Amino acid sequence: GRGYPEDTLALLGSAAPLVLAGDLAAIATPTDFLGVNYYFPEQVADDPTRSHSPMRAQLVEREGVERTGFGWEVSPQGLVDLLTRLQRDYAPPVIQLTENGSTFEDVLTPDGRVHDAQRLSYLQRHLAALKQAVDAGVPVRGYFAWSLLDNFEWAEGFLRRFGLAYVDYPTQRRILKDSGLWYARFLNE
Repeated sequence: GRGYPEDTLALLGSAAPLVLAGDLAAIATPTDFLGVNYYFPEQVADDPTRSHSPMRAQLVEREGVERTGFGWEVSPQGLVDLLTRLQRDYAPPVIQLTENGSTFEDVLTPDGRVHDAQRLSYLQRHLAALKQAVDAGVPVRGYFAWSLLDNFEWAEGFLRRFGLAYVDYPTQRRILKDSGLWYARFLNE
């Protein structure tokens, strides 16, 4: 029950959430764990053209960086930065990384395989970043790759594939991608 950060409230001004007497006490139950979904970082900068708004921020898209099929920046360091900041600022007893994954173009080859080198690299680098955060003292106790299977995405339907296993939608046949095969070996080591 620390409340909202003062600098955030000052920035939001009249757009800040309304907190009534007793609200923070009512929601101040102990936290078992903090669940974190991480896909990509977003950077913001001041936008002076929005002087009428308490939120004068604009998203800044960095040029020349690796991107996923959604156009999201690939940044394992962003995961380290997020986890260490959460630990420093909020000290949750446990952190669970509840979603982490990427979408790239998957091609089912004539031999019935999916060689998804970009997703495999993404996964390996983000797991290495996770280890870096744990080694720095962040209490991460769980990691959930998004996703086990290709699935329906709210923004894109069945067009984008996040799964470690390829789903042939018409037949529902599942085929482990190279990333899924690697992840299974990694978990068994």
